[in-house]
Amino acid sequence: MFTRVSRIPSLTIIVGPLAAVNSEGLCGSGALPRLDGAEPRPHTVRLTVQSRMLPRPTGYVTDLSRFRRALLRWYDEHRRNLPWRKTRDPYRIWLSEIMLQQTRVAAVLDHYRIFLKRFPKVQALAAATEDAVLAAWSGLGYYRRARGLHQCAKELVRKHRSRLPQTAEALQTLPGIGRYTAAAIASIAFAEPVAVVDGNVERVLQRLTGVNLTSPRTWQYAQALLASSRPGDFNQAMMELGATVCLPRQPRCPTCPLRKWCRGANNTITTMEHRASSPGRTPTRNQSRRIKREIRCVLYRRNGRIRLVQRPRKSPVMPGMWELPQLPQKLNGTPAPVPWRTFRHSITVIDYTVHVHKAPAAKGKWIPVTNISYFPITGLTRKILKTAGVI
Repeated sequence: MFTRVSRIPSLTIIVGPLAAVNSEGLCGSGALPRLDGAEPRPHTVRLTVQSRMLPRPTGYVTDLSRFRRALLRWYDEHRRNLPWRKTRDPYRIWLSEIMLQQTRVAAVLDHYRIFLKRFPKVQALAAATEDAVLAAWSGLGYYRRARGLHQCAKELVRKHRSRLPQTAEALQTLPGIGRYTAAAIASIAFAEPVAVVDGNVERVLQRLTGVNLTSPRTWQYAQALLASSRPGDFNQAMMELGATVCLPRQPRCPTCPLRKWCRGANNTITTMEHRASSPGRTPTRNQSRRIKREIRCVLYRRNGRIRLVQRPRKSPVMPGMWELPQLPQKLNGTPAPVPWRTFRHSITVIDYTVHVHKAPAAKGKWIPVTNISYFPITGLTRKILKTAGVI
């Protein structure tokens, strides 16, 4: 017996124990998730979409082969020339995915090159000190990622013969590797047919379906659409589409290779933009919740050395990092000195106004300027030292 599901008039789904599967295969369970919120019954039913083309204004993807070919053709022609796309080395792909979490691509490029020069293999990363790893990471922010990367490298050397596991499931058992990163590594480096969902992919799928999908539904639809013949390229194509065409505020719909399948493009449906950011994207700031703070610090340089202080190892923010000494907040009623330069700097939900003074600093350690690249300095300190011509 077959049952016709018609909760969405423009989408016809046939449910039954012997439903056919597309020649390229519906990945995962083999079933497109139901949009009415009900879970498909595992092991007893499969879902497949009728092969005929539905009307464009309201239709969903019914011809998966054409959909996948259109996206992959676009990706082959328009993808950005990024260094981690020129390799299938699992270590380099892993590094790029960790660096791209909550960070713009432009900010990652130089750090990726410098990091690989210092730690070209997982064994070199595992053998390094934490300070050396943080120094190479300095300027990227979110330093917990670097510590997790370092811890994971040590575990790979100790337990996995310096090799990353080849499945997403096994990768998720490692420190610092979650569902998204595991799927990205497994699909790109090892061609495992497992889909990824980051902020870009989520946005593409929300607009494509015209439905505010829950997180589990989003992953299910990403898996159902995946081209199992080229899983790594397909995943990167979906992310690339969201990063360069299906933009949050001004999507470039006329140039989108998926526009004829997209309900969002045809019905001007907008997605929820207030959701938390996912890997590879900079989080949107909620200005009403931003915290304003003002600090003063000292740039004291003499005889080729500069004065720096180290944050406590148990500090909740950037532990062990080096920075310029700070002046006390209260100046005992004396007028504040005129700063050499004022900077704006933001960390998570805090916006800092940073006044920098060129004056002697009583506390701190003298660090040779030529050795600064080996010290894990904070992003703010790096910004100030670059402006001052120190580095």
